[in-house]
Amino acid sequence: MAGRLEGKRILITAAGQGMGRAAALACAAEGARVLATDRDAGLLEDLAAQGIETAALDVTDAGAVRAVVGGAGDLDGLFNCAGIVVNGALGDTVEAEWHASFDVNIHAMFHVTRAALPGLLRRAEATGAASVVNMASMASSVKGFANRCAYGTTKAAVIGFTKSVAADYVRAGLRANALCPGTVDTPSLRGRIAAAADPAQAERDFIARQPMGRLAHVNDLAPMVVYLLSDESRFMSGQAVVVDGGVTI
Repeated sequence: MAGRLEGKRILITAAGQGMGRAAALACAAEGARVLATDRDAGLLEDLAAQGIETAALDVTDAGAVRAVVGGAGDLDGLFNCAGIVVNGALGDTVEAEWHASFDVNIHAMFHVTRAALPGLLRRAEATGAASVVNMASMASSVKGFANRCAYGTTKAAVIGFTKSVAADYVRAGLRANALCPGTVDTPSLRGRIAAAADPAQAERDFIARQPMGRLAHVNDLAPMVVYLLSDESRFMSGQAVVVDGGVTI
């Protein structure tokens, strides 16, 4: 039986760990020809050992993006997963952190998507469909959270960017949707918990804000990435898809 992404060529950023890695494995399992990229090439070795094509890519380097993404050939799908979380309210956010958040969370997404656009449009013309999935967050224009000034602002920008791409290219067959997760148990989150003054309390606080009583696992989100990249979601574009364990009920 053919997989849900059989034969599709999909590029994923930040695929070395966490959500990006889970998405790369899930897409490959559904028959996609995945190009998994990450700034740290060492993190990709496990995926390469499983037969997934890999490439080192710093998404904040516009020249590298043009070379790697532009040289990847025609794409049926793109998952922009790269992102960072900066803690702090407005008064606590230093200018360097503000700029870094924009560089990774939205400027990189602009460069990657623009580099992929010609190939995506060619595939959309040839097959009738291509799809972009952008990693946003429930902490965005969906909902405000304390101490997420830079992060929430950039993730709101991701949703706006997604809607722009969706509106501009809907008649060309290119869809774009944003994924807005709740708190996901990833290496990034574990690093933030470990850096807290009281890590045990920090973990309890993250769990407490999830009405389902637990953190999300990457495999709670990966099926949604597959769905949004697949033809199953062919009548869906410009949406901020919230998968948050009930936070925004």
